Amino acid sequence: MIVTPTAIPDVLLVQPVVHGDHRGFLVEVWHESRYAAAGIGAHFVQDNHSRSGRHTLRGLHYQVQRPQGKLVRAAMGAVFDVAVDLRRSSPTFGRWVGTVLSDENHHQLWVPPGFAHGFYVLSATADLVYKCTEVYVPEYDRALRWDDPTLAIAWPLDGGTPPLLSAKDAAAPSLQDADAYP
Repeated sequence: MIVTPTAIPDVLLVQPVVHGDHRGFLVEVWHESRYAAAGIGAHFVQDNHSRSGRHTLRGLHYQVQRPQGKLVRAAMGAVFDVAVDLRRSSPTFGRWVGTVLSDENHHQLWVPPGFAHGFYVLSATADLVYKCTEVYVPEYDRALRWDDPTLAIAWPLDGGTPPLLSAKDAAAPSLQDADAYP
């Protein structure tokens, strides 16, 4: 596999080896010692799977206590996946990185603890599967405004169609008003 630091070096793009032939393919999506050797020495405690339709934007989500690291991949369809650094002590605080994850490219994004995470669905439907380093704790759940002008995330919105948002995401605070990490 190829592991490449993004513009925020703690966020890593993983390009696993795909073994394919006329029958289909096989991809190793997690191998603890190989990923640790590549810089992702995470211990995962929860796996999540979400299905969303075109134009859905989920996020930007994080847990203010017990922050989750996430290894994210698209099992079906395509998404624009985003990580935002919420670590006030980081030189990249308030910066974001984004990449397309799809069932065709098989890429994964490592989003370490201390980051907000979100995605926008580019295909008719998309299944996002992600491993988490901490369990979900509702009282620690937070959201960051997806269209905060301070962040200026370049979401690839389809033809100006407004994204489909949850009520929580539509009412999320901006970076200046959001809970962040030290």
